[in-house]
Amino acid sequence: MLDYDEEAERYDALRGGEPRAEAAARAVLSLVPPHAGGLLDVGCGTGLVTGRLAAGRAGLRVTGADLAPAMARRAAARLPGAVVLADSRRLPFGDGAFDAVSSVWLLHLAAGAEDVRTVVGECARVLRPGGVYVTTVDKGAAHNVGSDIDAVLAARPPSTARDAAERVESYARAHGLAPAGEARFTGHGQGRSPRSTVADLRRGWFVTLPPGSELAARFTARLEALPDQELARPDPVFTLRAFVKR
Repeated sequence: MLDYDEEAERYDALRGGEPRAEAAARAVLSLVPPHAGGLLDVGCGTGLVTGRLAAGRAGLRVTGADLAPAMARRAAARLPGAVVLADSRRLPFGDGAFDAVSSVWLLHLAAGAEDVRTVVGECARVLRPGGVYVTTVDKGAAHNVGSDIDAVLAARPPSTARDAAERVESYARAHGLAPAGEARFTGHGQGRSPRSTVADLRRGWFVTLPPGSELAARFTARLEALPDQELARPDPVFTLRAFVKR
């Protein structure tokens, strides 16, 4: 697992920057009812998407929350007075405090199924009746674009997709949330090259390929043998699911 305090300084540059953030925010807002007055962005990271959410709709009050102090500080610089340091499993807000809640690229980071269930439950709790929860699902699968890099990585030990769409939906239903729509957006600038994939492997991005292990070394060699080491393969396309609180 990556240390997101250490990642904060380079996070935006490594993940598509403004174009990706704009695409994500636009897709989230397409699922948020136009009458929504307050939105909580859980796991807001550096606040790049959160800021776009705030700028993307007049009158929408956006609050960000993140567990990593370095991430939250960056987000607070973008949205002064609107970011809190908080664990998504224990949100510091009252029941029904928001008209909408979003969690973009968050659920796949959970340590286990129970944590995902808890996060979804907290997002449901702070929603008012009729409010909408929007979250990314199947993030890992989105990065499989059918490239030669994916062919190499297909042989790595499997990992559990914490944010699998059917799992997230089951947790949402258990907390009184009903499916309410879907949207997709392109992760601009996130297409992998062999060289960037090796760098991610060495940083601990792939949880079943621990950096420094013999297994990681074998996959590194296979990736370094691919052609066009600097050429980015196609960008991933991410999926958002929306759920309405009964």
